Amino acid sequence: MEIEILNIVNSKPLGKITVADDATIKNVKDKIHQNLKKSLYPSRQAIKVETKGKVLKDEDTLKSLNIQSGAKLYLKDLGPQISWTTVFLAEYAGPLFVYIWVYQRPWLLYGDVSLSHGTVAKVAAICWSGHYVKRLLETVFVHRFSHGTMPLRNLFRNCAYYWLFTLYVAYHINHPIYTAPNNLYYYVGLGGFIVCELGNLSIHLLLKNLRPPGTKVRRIPVPDGNPLSLLFNFVSCPNYTYEVGSWIFFTIMTKCAPAGLFAFAGFYQMAVWAIGKHRNYKKEFPEYPKGRKAIIPFIL
Repeated sequence: MEIEILNIVNSKPLGKITVADDATIKNVKDKIHQNLKKSLYPSRQAIKVETKGKVLKDEDTLKSLNIQSGAKLYLKDLGPQISWTTVFLAEYAGPLFVYIWVYQRPWLLYGDVSLSHGTVAKVAAICWSGHYVKRLLETVFVHRFSHGTMPLRNLFRNCAYYWLFTLYVAYHINHPIYTAPNNLYYYVGLGGFIVCELGNLSIHLLLKNLRPPGTKVRRIPVPDGNPLSLLFNFVSCPNYTYEVGSWIFFTIMTKCAPAGLFAFAGFYQMAVWAIGKHRNYKKEFPEYPKGRKAIIPFIL
């Protein structure tokens, strides 16, 4: 069948392509890349039936969308893209190296001072570094991404968020006049941080096993044999719940206000993501558990 492709910005024709009757939107994108605009590789394209309609999924077939020969599709250029794996590696490598840099070379920030790190500062460096080493390993060996790419322009904003917040937190915890909290705060914070990190890892492994390799299959996540996965009985995104918990307990352990601001900022963003995913779960699965919340059990 023959499909006409139009620019979504001004509705000007870009050309026509010929695809099979059972073609998918991914096949359409490949044809556009091959025959109309070499610079628009498939991940850079968004295809719509109408200028203000929803973006069509790669796996959608023209037949299922009732698109026939002679139809028109609108093309949007999403701009240069970068893989999510690369995004995550860049986001998480920065905090690891920035924190270690501040910890090992305090004179770069504080001048020529005599500094001996206390127990809390030492453990905080281990916790912070361990968290981001875990993130990097998960990115390479655990995560399976629904979307392959992200606009390149977002990379700089995301990296700035993580890297600058790391510098802000590390500056205060490793400062020569930093005063550590008492043992109660330290042990409660450290214990909670470790549990939440293990919980977060458990959820990521469960979600990995939920989706077969090389597919975009979506299923309702439920607890497995790991007791830390029982949080799925109460929220749709327990990985975010544990993530926020880690930084709340890190804040308790260090009694550091900038760490608290980092935890709050992270909670706000993850709450937005969790609410969106929770809404999608309920829309996609009519049998989705009604008692679940998005990120905070019984509340949000």
